[in-house]
Amino acid sequence: MNEETSETSKHRSSVTHHKKQQGSVSRVAGIVGEILATLAILCGLYVVWQLWWTGIQSQHTQYETLKATSWSAPASPTGGKEKVAPEQTGPMPVQPQNVKRGDLVAQLYIPRFGATWERNVVEGTSADLLAYGGIGHYSQSQMPGQTGNFALAGHRAGYGEPLSNVDKLREGDPIVVRTQDYWYVYHYTNKKIVDPSEVSVIAPNPEHPEEEATKAAITLTTCEPKYATAAHRWISWGDFDYWAKVSDGIPRELAANNNGGVTFESKRSPSPLVKFGSLLPVMTLLLLAYVVIYLSALLAWRYPKLKAISDGREPRPYLSMYGWLSRHQSGIKPVRCVLMVLLALVVACAMFEWGFPWMAAHVSFMRSISNFPTV
Repeated sequence: MNEETSETSKHRSSVTHHKKQQGSVSRVAGIVGEILATLAILCGLYVVWQLWWTGIQSQHTQYETLKATSWSAPASPTGGKEKVAPEQTGPMPVQPQNVKRGDLVAQLYIPRFGATWERNVVEGTSADLLAYGGIGHYSQSQMPGQTGNFALAGHRAGYGEPLSNVDKLREGDPIVVRTQDYWYVYHYTNKKIVDPSEVSVIAPNPEHPEEEATKAAITLTTCEPKYATAAHRWISWGDFDYWAKVSDGIPRELAANNNGGVTFESKRSPSPLVKFGSLLPVMTLLLLAYVVIYLSALLAWRYPKLKAISDGREPRPYLSMYGWLSRHQSGIKPVRCVLMVLLALVVACAMFEWGFPWMAAHVSFMRSISNFPTV
């Protein structure tokens, strides 16, 4: 009898020890699962930051650049309707004459990319200018109005994706450049995919680099492929058609009777995010809402979840970082859920504002896939 009792006790002890081991493994697995889920969410947010938020910041910079200029709106007749500027056949004016790095050179319009597609063209093609300035002008290439090649570069993914849709261009599509006082109208001719080292594509005469230029042309360069390591460059070329005066109106290619026309920036109201270019106001509102709800729930309900555990009405929970955070929110379950959502949004905003830029600047892999400017 004593032997049977001893065997039973040993069996129970073994089962208890096994259950404790299983419990420890489950707790560790739970923590590992939460860490992996958090990393997956951060990776998803990083993609959103790269493809969306960098575009908002780029639009903000371009918006501020335009606000700082004294460029007048194209002439329009009484009543505000569009006025088509007549084509000019005389010698082309060259504008701008003198620019320095980062100066606004022109604005670019490509109707094929949409009625609201409008980008600044700034002097220079460094990483910071291409990220936030809009589209960059190769300083060694010609200016609008000059015989030769007005060569431009822009991102195809992230930072507003200015040249995302170059593969949709069709022969004859208009490409319109506006400087302070003049319009320069080109039409798309052809494309070519080249190695990054093939700089002849932005030469004054890209078709025959060894020969002198005899006409005015435009070149758009961007990355290829679109959402992968940019092993090549997608080159789009266009030939010059005519020029016009901004004081006379807009080119017919941008008018409403031409496939719906273009809605100019001056006629659009930018979103609050584009105006601010920062998530700090959003974070401030979220934190304020969190504090108000937290303190109100603290006065009304305090910490019912923690009290239930301490009173023994609920078992002690497994180790969980999100569970721990939720239990330390004041109020009943719906209120705690709201508080957790507010905290998550604050963390996401902080990552967009500081976390992801730091990672893109200091983690080599992320820097290579994001083209993040570190200058």
